[in-house]
Amino acid sequence: MRYLPLTPDDRSAMLAKIGVSHIDDLFCDVPKEALLAGPVDLPRHATEMEVEAAFKAFAGRNLPAGEAPFFVGGGAYRHHVPATVDYMIQRGEFLTAYTPYQPEISQGTLQALFEFQTQVAQIFGMDVANASMYDGSTAAAEAVLMARRVTRKNKAIISGSLHPQYIEVIRCTTAFTEDVTVVNPPAVSGVEDLINQIDDETSCIVVQNPDFFGNIQDFTKLAEAVHAKKALLVVVVTEVVSLGAIKSPGEMGADIVVGEGQSLGVGLNFGGPYVGLFATNQKYVRQMPGRLCGETRDADGKRGFVLTLSTREQHIRREKATSNICTNAGLCTLAFSIHMTLLGEAGFTKLAALNHAKAVELADKLSGIDGVEVLNDSFFNEFTLKLSKPAAEVVEKLVDQGVIAGLPVSRLYPGKKELENLLLVAVTETVSENDMYALYYELKEALK
Repeated sequence: MRYLPLTPDDRSAMLAKIGVSHIDDLFCDVPKEALLAGPVDLPRHATEMEVEAAFKAFAGRNLPAGEAPFFVGGGAYRHHVPATVDYMIQRGEFLTAYTPYQPEISQGTLQALFEFQTQVAQIFGMDVANASMYDGSTAAAEAVLMARRVTRKNKAIISGSLHPQYIEVIRCTTAFTEDVTVVNPPAVSGVEDLINQIDDETSCIVVQNPDFFGNIQDFTKLAEAVHAKKALLVVVVTEVVSLGAIKSPGEMGADIVVGEGQSLGVGLNFGGPYVGLFATNQKYVRQMPGRLCGETRDADGKRGFVLTLSTREQHIRREKATSNICTNAGLCTLAFSIHMTLLGEAGFTKLAALNHAKAVELADKLSGIDGVEVLNDSFFNEFTLKLSKPAAEVVEKLVDQGVIAGLPVSRLYPGKKELENLLLVAVTETVSENDMYALYYELKEALK
């Protein structure tokens, strides 16, 4: 049975109603070079068993992260997820729970979101966090929109050290808004003169820490300069485990902090699902997108939880909504919270220290190879190598030897010749001594 069994007359009536003559008119904004000339080159019909067998064969060609020494980061990190996390989130009351519109029957969901908000606010060093966003990149875009609402100015200055995919999501989100984005060129060293770019039209400056290239910075002086111009500082954190070791964005004076929570409780899973983190200062809370769960007391004085703030178009008039994000990443927030609870404050800092120690050990090892230069003065668990050969070619050679060496920067900056020899290497607690030795040996061989 067809999913939409519409007749040609039905389709014609629908097209006429919305004012177009052909279905292709609905895709007029898609560049012609991106359109396919014909159907995708795939088999048109197959039995269920044949499809299963074909996809099993496709999967067999992959080299999974858990089956090889793995050093890929770049915004998505392989950490150990305790078995307790998966057990808990698969309980029926959590797995099937949806948006808590009726608080009297959603107390468990609301409390879990409340605890999640508390944890995020604490590690970010901020007053309040929401419950939650789709992922880190959309959270960054929402922060730019929020900055315009707060400051009533529309120029967002984007650091060249921000993850390039986050930059593209910000550009896409603001393409049809009043926002103007000024994107700096890639800053491999992390050194940028952002302060002198601030003017009276600046709504915010968006930076990342640790940045895309692994550099760690203190943005306290930048925050002071931003505030002097009545603008906001937005700090992005793609590796949340780093906050167990480095100064929090709130301590630096950030006004909005966004990030990706995938590192805690959520596996890599071929790119998702992820969970966006978003926190701000109390005075900006009514301009914060998403929803906010709060604690209260009922008529009998018992502790209870409610939706304190939901400035979304599902709850209020569309023109007054702060965001069109229609739901949260509820199951991922729960996984994040369970993992963080299992760690506790002491475990969180120990995990961060372990990540950093392993990264330093590997960086020291690799720096001894001819044709390898570590470019970072400081880093957490990820650093940039400059190789004597194009990084993408080297990575492909090492995959053939059973080692997933890292992320070639050129994959995310295609066409930039000056970046083609740069390799991002991430080291988490999952990396063993044998893994490090394998990368050292195979990289040394590949660069001969």
